[in-house]
Amino acid sequence: MAIFEIASDNIRMIEETTFAAAGIPERAHLQRLLRKQIEIISPDTLIVAEEFCEWEDAKRRIDLLGVDTNAKLVVIELKRTEDGGHMELQAIRYAAMVSTMTFDKVVDVYADFLRRIGSGADARKTLLEFLDWDEPDDDEFARDVRIVLASAEFSTELTTAVLWLNEQKLDIQCVRIKPYTDNGRVLIDVQQVIPLPEAADYQVQIRDKKQKGKHQAEGYGLRQKFWQGLLTRAVGKTSLHANKSPGERGGIHAKSVLRGVSFAYDVHRDEGGVGLYIDTGTQEENKRIYDSLQSHQAEIDGAFGGKLTWLRLNHRKASRLVYMAPGGLRSDDPQWPSIQDAMIDAMVRLEKAISPHLAKLKTEA
Repeated sequence: MAIFEIASDNIRMIEETTFAAAGIPERAHLQRLLRKQIEIISPDTLIVAEEFCEWEDAKRRIDLLGVDTNAKLVVIELKRTEDGGHMELQAIRYAAMVSTMTFDKVVDVYADFLRRIGSGADARKTLLEFLDWDEPDDDEFARDVRIVLASAEFSTELTTAVLWLNEQKLDIQCVRIKPYTDNGRVLIDVQQVIPLPEAADYQVQIRDKKQKGKHQAEGYGLRQKFWQGLLTRAVGKTSLHANKSPGERGGIHAKSVLRGVSFAYDVHRDEGGVGLYIDTGTQEENKRIYDSLQSHQAEIDGAFGGKLTWLRLNHRKASRLVYMAPGGLRSDDPQWPSIQDAMIDAMVRLEKAISPHLAKLKTEA
């Protein structure tokens, strides 16, 4: 598709060119520029690595690796060839290679990337803020991998393959970046060609809805099995959560002596633990209770026998204290009993450490 300039007495066509003719090398220039302004081809994306390679074949490198605001990994491949080559096959291999990355692994990769570009930003904090999370959620992080292919043009073979792959539940976008020259200036026309922008939102919504339903069904069954084992093993150790049932996504909550404050078990793919959740209904009361407990933080941590994570969460209504340890739903089934016993032990210690302070707050109220 040509680009034209409207002048006072005519319409002038802007001359089409190639990246090679314009003297723009693929990685040395175009990639560097897009890394800094990735929203041009992939909106709502945070770049966490460039020339990423953590496998034996060092010749295989992902041009740009990102995370989007839906917590999906994004593999971005750039080509300045005129037909895109076989970049879709290459990108699929890369997507498979990174699909098992955890939140902590991406933080390590991102920290290394920030060091190499001379940034002093905190990788973990920046990633959490980008995702608008207070803490990592391995159940949600990197469930899927998106692929973005950017090239001056795409061959019929490539576009046919991508359309078919998207029908098979992959998520691949083709973005055409076509260069033009005008009196010494190099202009680029950026257009998403697959999926067509007019249909993209609808297609993504349908695909995500189906995928989410599948993940929820699988995760719900696994959690129910884990919670059933934990509650069975808790009998005789603590009656705090007796006759309690877990929600679809969350853990198991039990009321404390103070209204709006509950003790809860929580488990994710790779960790499990306990927490105290403060949600009385008003932010002011939640922060008042939290601040009162935190004034005894050293005493409570000491009585618990470990360091709790204290989360006031100033920008949210609720507050909480949590303790998480390695081992979760993805652990082998034979490991579950020891993980459950450790969580039950932590709950007993947490209740014993905090209950006297909650009782005092109730008396004062």
